Amino acid sequence: MTSRLIEITENGLYLTIEITEEQDVRLLHFGATPLEAGVIADKNKPGFRLLELQLSGEDRAEYHGRTHRASYPGLRMIYSGHSDTVNALGRKLEVTLADPLTGIKAVQHFQFYPGVQIVRSWTELKNEGNEEVAVEYVSSFALTGVDKEGKADRGDKIEVTLAHSGWQSELQWRTYRLPELGMSHLADRGSKRIAASNTGSWSAAELLPMAVLHNKESGSSLFWQIEHNGSWHWELTDQYDQLTLLVSGPTEHDNHWWLKLAPGGGFVSVPVAAGSVQGGIEVAAAQLTAYRRMIRRPNEDNELLRIIFNDYMNCLWGSPTTEKLLPLIDTAADVGCEYFCIDAGWYAPGEWWDGVGEWEPSSERFPEGIKYVLDYIRSKGLIPGLWLELEVMGINSPKLAETDDSWFFMRHGKRVKDRSRYQLDYRSPKVIEHADGVIARLVEEYGVGYIKMDYNINAGIGTETDADSFGDGLLQHNRAYLAWLDRIFVRYPNLVIENCSSGGMRMDYAMLSRHSIQSTSDQEDYVQYAAIAASSPLALTPEQSAVWSYPLREGDDEEVIFNMVNALLLRVHQSGHLAELKPRRRELVKEALDYYKSIRAHIPQAVPFWPLGLPDSSGQWVSFGLRHGNTRYLAVWRIGGEESGITLPLPELAGLDAEVSCAYPKQHNSEWSWDKSGGSLTVSIPAGKTARLFEIHA
Repeated sequence: MTSRLIEITENGLYLTIEITEEQDVRLLHFGATPLEAGVIADKNKPGFRLLELQLSGEDRAEYHGRTHRASYPGLRMIYSGHSDTVNALGRKLEVTLADPLTGIKAVQHFQFYPGVQIVRSWTELKNEGNEEVAVEYVSSFALTGVDKEGKADRGDKIEVTLAHSGWQSELQWRTYRLPELGMSHLADRGSKRIAASNTGSWSAAELLPMAVLHNKESGSSLFWQIEHNGSWHWELTDQYDQLTLLVSGPTEHDNHWWLKLAPGGGFVSVPVAAGSVQGGIEVAAAQLTAYRRMIRRPNEDNELLRIIFNDYMNCLWGSPTTEKLLPLIDTAADVGCEYFCIDAGWYAPGEWWDGVGEWEPSSERFPEGIKYVLDYIRSKGLIPGLWLELEVMGINSPKLAETDDSWFFMRHGKRVKDRSRYQLDYRSPKVIEHADGVIARLVEEYGVGYIKMDYNINAGIGTETDADSFGDGLLQHNRAYLAWLDRIFVRYPNLVIENCSSGGMRMDYAMLSRHSIQSTSDQEDYVQYAAIAASSPLALTPEQSAVWSYPLREGDDEEVIFNMVNALLLRVHQSGHLAELKPRRRELVKEALDYYKSIRAHIPQAVPFWPLGLPDSSGQWVSFGLRHGNTRYLAVWRIGGEESGITLPLPELAGLDAEVSCAYPKQHNSEWSWDKSGGSLTVSIPAGKTARLFEIHA
């Protein structure tokens, strides 16, 4: 028997799988253009494995270092069939591999989606042997030869773009050449890997679970996002003189995950979305945006984009009372907000951090009862909301008297504690009953329509309860929490639940395929927030990206304008002491929100672009826009420097007449000129820390 090919052309993606005479299965190509003849030398093809699978007690091959390439029985697995079908989501390819020694079968799934150059990829394992096996690593997506197009060395032509993250410093995109990350091409295989990993229950604690790899010579980009709310891992390594990408959920060596499979047992890996385009970041962002809209739970919130007022940021700081809230509610209604969310502190008379868990309103803060305030919110035409942190319980919570260890993450026989809170285990029926009860009370008794669901701890490597490893317990909990969320949204389909984890510490599409809105940051400095806001649409859809706007009591007009521009092309999270602003400055808030209401119907269909490239938090200018049909909405921030003007390249509009206006504010003191031949807009805005929002109709 000679080798044969499975060749897929779908939605602008080209996928080539070879089944050799020995029944080895090789993913030779995944890209936005067809496989080039002769680009892969025959001697290198054994490195193009479709799957990596490492079982305990099995060998490893090659000089592997800490990499997950050349695994066993991954190297031993052979073709056992495939199916190419169409389901409700689109075309679906499934390739089955089998290990003749252990009886392990693996099905590699590739789910295509109509109109987008992305597949969702995952691996399903089943133990069809007679003995128990233990899994240390399984890839969800494995692709060798990501540098094969073009003649230049990978160190010169390949760039990797990552989103660094941290509390108040989310979405810091940086682009690196491979040698800048320590991978110099000095041999055809080595022990070095470029590894990105997250361990714990904050999926975006240090890096977002996604990346873009760009080939400057071929002009193509490969990109991926790991759709998981816990531990994950990806790595770039080299073998057979080729660059290999391996993407997975948690692993034993990197994330403390290890799993036993009894005969008949199975496991499904964490899903990964992988795509390829001809072009760079903006082209990849357009595909990711379309895909994210497809996989997201259908919901009214992402169509209506109602404006949220939240009393926390640069405002009440987690200490609400009836007296403080009533004037804020009045003003929020006057300027045009549509939700009013009472943030942290409503459930405790004083310091509350380590006592949370009952989620009953404080009678000291609300002497007339919290329903009085919630009813007052409704009387002003607003939908009431409350803050919750329902995955934790404070170490001094009165609720602890009703619990036992089965409620909590356990390690070495002790409850897992972080920042004076215990981590609840959502595999526990008692925890589910507790969580269901809190949501039912807030929605059915209090009439809450918005919940800010916060999560301010990181539970670490996992739990030992009913688990083969700490990481196994964490993964089970992660999936149990998602299942609970799914049930809540079925029960209350119109309830809006914001995904917040100390800002953006859990910004992933396991969560965001369910939640309609994501807190992007707890950044308290509105000037620093500009780059975070402008960077966000590469990580999530614009209509899910909630950005704080918090005019300061002591600020001037330009400070209000800058604050408002931060949020106007995304989701407005209004805050600040609006009731205490001077009338002119308050009117600037209302003008911005009125304008937002006039354009927000376009945001859920718009595609992001960055005329100056992805923002740098140390840059003097920041710019980001949304493209909707023939209209461009373009935000421009001036952070520093002496230059009063900036030229913004818009090459796709070269040769076209463009009508340009400053959409916000109306009194703008700005100038601009359109270069039709070059396709660029030069704008000049006032000195200082200033911002403007432009509309371009071409």
